[in-house]
Order: sequence, then structure tokens, then C-alpha cells
Amino acid sequence: MNENLYRAALIFVALLFTGIFIYLVILNLIPEFDVVGAAMSGFVNPYSSAYAWDAICCWMVLFLWVIYESPRVKGGWICLLLGLVPGVAVGFALYLIMRTKQLVKA
Repeated sequence: MNENLYRAALIFVALLFTGIFIYLVILNLIPEFDVVGAAMSGFVNPYSSAYAWDAICCWMVLFLWVIYESPRVKGGWICLLLGLVPGVAVGFALYLIMRTKQLVKA
């Protein structure tokens, strides 16, 4: 896969998830702004709990990677924030794009 296709695919996945997040979470959060209740809704059964914990642990892995590479890849903290809202798919995709651009220059 060439680099342009790789970046385009990462951007597509990040935008796809952002759209899904807006549709499923933000639009449902608007009537009653209960952020804690919305977050806890991810743990209503064992299956959703497993998916929620998978996303949380993926964010932790991203956090460790960003910290580890912080001397070489600047601005990773932005990806950590985007990993919280809208989600890891967006933060991780952006980090890979930033990492590719910055490490090529080095």
C-alpha cells in the first residue's frame, strides 16, 4: 500500500468513526446532558463492558506509545485528547499520520 492510500484510509476511518460518534452519542446526549450516564451506558452488559474496556486499554496503549515517542514525535498529546472524545479510532489514526510525517523528516 502506498503512503497516500495509507493516509487516505486512516483519514476515512477517523471521519467514519467521528460521524458514528456524533450520530450515536452526541445527538442522544443533547436532550439530557448526562455525560456520566452516557459513559456508564457502555457498561450495561458483559459484552458492551468488554468492548468498552478494550477501547480504554487501547487508549492506554496509545498513551504509552505517545509518551515513549514524545522526543521524536511532537504534538502527540492532541491525539490523546482526541482518543478520549470522539474516540481511540480518531486519536490513533491522527497519531499514525503525524508519526509518519515527522519520522520521515528525521
